[in-house]
Amino acid sequence: MSVNKPDSAIGSLDPADDAPEWTEAMFDTAEIAIGGTVIRPARGFLGPNGVVRGRPPLGAAAKQQVTLRLDPDVIERFRADGPGWQARMNAALRKAAGL
Repeated sequence: MSVNKPDSAIGSLDPADDAPEWTEAMFDTAEIAIGGTVIRPARGFLGPNGVVRGRPPLGAAAKQQVTLRLDPDVIERFRADGPGWQARMNAALRKAAGL
């Protein structure tokens, strides 16, 4: 039977050394809880370097997920322009539909 050896390096690390300084955006989006009771839920997502990410409230304008078969060259043409290709494809479909 093997015995786990304690890792002495873990105990010597200070997690605050690498923690970023909190910004106003971080405080504005953070969940506020007192004693396990959530006073205000989180608003959005804090990504790397405190960037606020997340979907805005959808309400009645929520998009629907569908399965759609398209020619490979059409998909590759939209993907070639990089991230956001699905939104660009949606805009092209709206224009073609006259919306």
